[in-house]
Amino acid sequence: MGGSGRRTVLITLTAALLVVGARGHGQAPAQGRTVLQPLALPAIEGGRRVDESRAPDSPEALKQASRHIRPASVDRVGASGARYVPGRVIVKFRDGTSSAARLSAMSVTSRTAALSTRPAYADFDIMTIDPGEDAEAAAARLGQQSNVEYAQAAYLEHAEFVPNDPFYSRYQWNLPLIDMERAWDIQPQAGSAVTVAVIDTGVAYTNATVQFHAFAWNDGQGNDYPDLGDITVPFVAATQLASAGRFVSPHDFIWGDDLPIDLDGHGTHVSGTIGQLTNDGVGTAGVAFNVKLMPVKVISTDWDDIFQSPNVGTDDVVAQGIRYAADNGAKVLNLSIGRSGPAAPVVEDAIKYAVSKGAFVVIAAGNDFEDGNPTEVIAEIASRVQGAVSVAAVDRAKAHAYYSSTGSWVELAAPGGSFRGFGAEGGVLQQTLDLALVDTFLNSPAQYGPPRFDALAYYYFTGTSQATPHVSGLAAMLIQQGITNPAAIEAALEKFATDLGDPGRDNLFGYGLVEARTTLRGLGLAK
Repeated sequence: MGGSGRRTVLITLTAALLVVGARGHGQAPAQGRTVLQPLALPAIEGGRRVDESRAPDSPEALKQASRHIRPASVDRVGASGARYVPGRVIVKFRDGTSSAARLSAMSVTSRTAALSTRPAYADFDIMTIDPGEDAEAAAARLGQQSNVEYAQAAYLEHAEFVPNDPFYSRYQWNLPLIDMERAWDIQPQAGSAVTVAVIDTGVAYTNATVQFHAFAWNDGQGNDYPDLGDITVPFVAATQLASAGRFVSPHDFIWGDDLPIDLDGHGTHVSGTIGQLTNDGVGTAGVAFNVKLMPVKVISTDWDDIFQSPNVGTDDVVAQGIRYAADNGAKVLNLSIGRSGPAAPVVEDAIKYAVSKGAFVVIAAGNDFEDGNPTEVIAEIASRVQGAVSVAAVDRAKAHAYYSSTGSWVELAAPGGSFRGFGAEGGVLQQTLDLALVDTFLNSPAQYGPPRFDALAYYYFTGTSQATPHVSGLAAMLIQQGITNPAAIEAALEKFATDLGDPGRDNLFGYGLVEARTTLRGLGLAK
């Protein structure tokens, strides 16, 4: 699989047991799980983190980065609520106003007032005042003079809708790469009327305390991990995903209930790129930050295996999840999942069913380029279905990400990131579970213990799993604009993508890198 380490690749469907091998070796039958009560405590908010196996940053550097993203601003907020630069007032005197009359008007305004050299390409002047003075009040006084046409503070302007989330401007290279800022100007609702199903490992979407039985297991390398017995495990909703009414129709096909909690972090991270809460002054931003999210758990991961879930992430389970999402109102289905091997007709039928119900399906193209580049079975289905697309990954330089699978099934490309040549910040950053408290099975048997899912942190992940949700979010924005036919959504995304590589569709990038603003404007929108 592409990338280094478990967190850099898309989650893979299983046709048999997963690596922990907890199931089917003469052990006791699965004990299920019991939901005890909601958690009353808030999430423990971690700092910005990355996988240490790929990150050169020291723990202290990461700690500082999470708290000091940018220097304090030198601008001021006036009584009007607008920001301005102190020490300056913009003034336009009426034609014919003498120098003496100008000085007289300014002296009424401020004892320290002086005129600077008129700027180039200007029919106005800049009056300088003491930076400690209220520039709005000074402008108001100056504007009352009979020989002044207008006066105003030097208000700050910016590109429309640049999110104020502190990690956005420094770390989230991926969203400007597809021109999200200008797309948000066109469609500020950012998918508010649309439900996106995250068909994945679950999502950190609710506070709960759950009791599991953690069975003994062997890692296949001669290490025996003990039976931890019945353990009580806390879960918390991701603070940068959860808001009132955000999550709809959650379902878990691994455990067979309506509690699709994430025991891994993959589904939560993917959800963040689709719809992380944005412009709230906290953490990171997401593409379609007003969408509703439908957590549909179809992939079992390490803790699901250790707890001996009744199901694993096989083709039939995934097919059920796809059909469930389509039947329950999801208009975009994000599948950051896949496998190689024999065909998957049950999944193909489910994808065609979802499209027939009006749902657009987005599938990760695969991470196996350096592992023989086999056909990615689930992604390959998209090439035969109008209204479903497979998504390859590019790095920060818009180059083919080294792990991203290539083939005739690749239809689009989006930022998936790469740590090669870019360091830790070459990944896609989002909030997810604090993996230091989740992945205790990576410790030695002597240090192994129960996990916690009530702590959050910001992690860089790479993979086509991370590329896919960019396209899902943009599809939701198109639907918000009224482009609701899945085939029309695919056509728009492909037509207005930026061609990379060989001219036309190619096996590395498909039709090219998705371009958010170009796609929205290309459909004849007014702005």
